[in-house]
Amino acid sequence: MKVLVVHNRYRSAAPSGENSVVDQEVAALRQRGVEVAQFERHSDDIAEWSLARKAGLAFRSVHDVGARRSLAARLENDRPDVVHVHNTFPLLTPSVLDACARAGVPVVASVHNYTLLCAGGGFFREGQPCHECADGRLSPGVRHGCYKGSSVATVPVVMGLRVNRWRWRELVSAFIFVSASERDLMAGLGLPPERLFVRHHFVPTPPQRAVRKEHAVAYVGRLDEPKGIPTLLAGWSAFRERWPDSALRLDIAGGGPLDGMLRDWAHERDDVTVHGHLSREAAADLIARSRAVLLPSVCEETFGLVAVEAMAAGVPAVATRRGSFPEVVSDGVDGVLVAPADLSALAGALHDVDVDPDRWGRMGRAARESFAERFEASDSVDRLLDIYAFAVGNAVAVAR
Repeated sequence: MKVLVVHNRYRSAAPSGENSVVDQEVAALRQRGVEVAQFERHSDDIAEWSLARKAGLAFRSVHDVGARRSLAARLENDRPDVVHVHNTFPLLTPSVLDACARAGVPVVASVHNYTLLCAGGGFFREGQPCHECADGRLSPGVRHGCYKGSSVATVPVVMGLRVNRWRWRELVSAFIFVSASERDLMAGLGLPPERLFVRHHFVPTPPQRAVRKEHAVAYVGRLDEPKGIPTLLAGWSAFRERWPDSALRLDIAGGGPLDGMLRDWAHERDDVTVHGHLSREAAADLIARSRAVLLPSVCEETFGLVAVEAMAAGVPAVATRRGSFPEVVSDGVDGVLVAPADLSALAGALHDVDVDPDRWGRMGRAARESFAERFEASDSVDRLLDIYAFAVGNAVAVAR
């Protein structure tokens, strides 16, 4: 089988797990012997544009004839059996679906986030989940200024969602959701259920090695409100106030808009280390040394990739009962689930990590077993190839 992977890469200044997922998926397919080519655009290129060109980007992101023509030429040259579309915003646009339909090539689309329904992309507003557009309506996004906090900026985004909705419904042969919770939240798109598939992300199996555990827990991820950073800081403070003699430490790695607030909070604390951005290798090492990873998200997480990375290292997670986390973490078996923004529950879980290392060691071993059973690359690639075969055998809107 010959596959063409289409992806608009996110900015390097805002590292995206989606970029990593695409890269790992391509590598795994090639290792399986699948012929994979890539058609990409890079959002980093926008920085070099003129002001006038940047000003027109919002409307160009609705439909781009140039992107359609470029992909059409590539399809003519490569002649793939299937096209796998990931992100199309803002430089590729759903116009690439037109090119595939005209070339008679079936499309598989991975839905990594909520942008096909939500102008803000995360079903999150004013510090909590928001589902006003989950039924397919788009006007609330404009009213609330959900794209970049501006109603004016949101208008072309909503226009693009409205104009292109039929393309996603009619020109895609199979949709891949990364969790059942994401699929269910996206029901407002009205997609044919027989074309919907759930396929969890995988992470490469790390080599088995001896790691010296530290008496610490870790947060690795973006530093923003949806990820629950305010909850993390308040929960840690509540834990230390309740158990001031604890020797447990907190490591925080990542970057984002709350970086300054985090550093101000941690400045006077000797029990917290702020690492900033870490390489993938350094982040993996930090996770492996920890007693547990913390996933305090208050948003509708589409998938808990860090939880799976921790599982691969035999490290249990403390995660919220939000979004996909209950699908990934089995409460009391390979991790612990707490209610979102429940400071007392988070503090209690931290205390349990502190005083019961044997229990958390058992959950760590169970986490490694869960990873081997559910999240290794081989099974995930098998699932992906089955979806490709479905798309080829049940192609819609192709011009053969």
